[in-house]
Amino acid sequence: MVFVPGGGSTPLTYRHALERLARRFRVYAPLIPGFAGVAGRPLDRRTLRDCSAWLGRFLDAADLGPVTLVGHSFGGAIAIQTADADPDRVARLVLVNSVGGGPWPEIRSAGSQVGDRKSLPLRMRATTVLPRHTATICNSVRDPRPIRPSAPVTSGGYLVPELNRIAARPLPVSLVWSRGDRLITRARLEALRDSLGRPPVFTVAGGHDWPITAPDYFGNAMRTVLDWLPTRGEQ
Repeated sequence: MVFVPGGGSTPLTYRHALERLARRFRVYAPLIPGFAGVAGRPLDRRTLRDCSAWLGRFLDAADLGPVTLVGHSFGGAIAIQTADADPDRVARLVLVNSVGGGPWPEIRSAGSQVGDRKSLPLRMRATTVLPRHTATICNSVRDPRPIRPSAPVTSGGYLVPELNRIAARPLPVSLVWSRGDRLITRARLEALRDSLGRPPVFTVAGGHDWPITAPDYFGNAMRTVLDWLPTRGEQ
């Protein structure tokens, strides 16, 4: 499983949730340049396509695929872009409170809904661990291009063409959404679902950052989702 964190967060923000997932799966949580802060490295001016391309290079370098790709929040947009651009690498796609069906939500208006920002200054290091015990966090694919303060952007947040192409393929897709999410509203969720050809939605309790604030609940919910979701040539 490859997990893509929400924008502005690092895998460490999700450390407890990833530990729950790693009890059953071998989990990789790559730190994507330009999508999260790292000590000594300001945010890079990258587009969503750049972030997806980096993730594709990571999968190549780690010799991973097909994988279950899980994206939370803005990480869901990267997962969507990657599943569209590199479909042979993705066996299943799970989008958790994901953007992509409409304009980028206004993060400031969500207040405490966005995850633990105290983790941002922490430097993430690549680790090698036994599978099913703890999460593997990797940052092994480098990009020499200059770093400039900014954040990843795309055209307004709409990923309808990418979503439509994913829907036309035999790719198992599932959506997970929390009823208390003020960032990804029911209307945004339904727009995302319509563009994907109406895949199943697993509705849970909590706010936008429930994978961070309720790691046990997240682990149990993901087991339910993945037990239900069929696979397509996964390793």
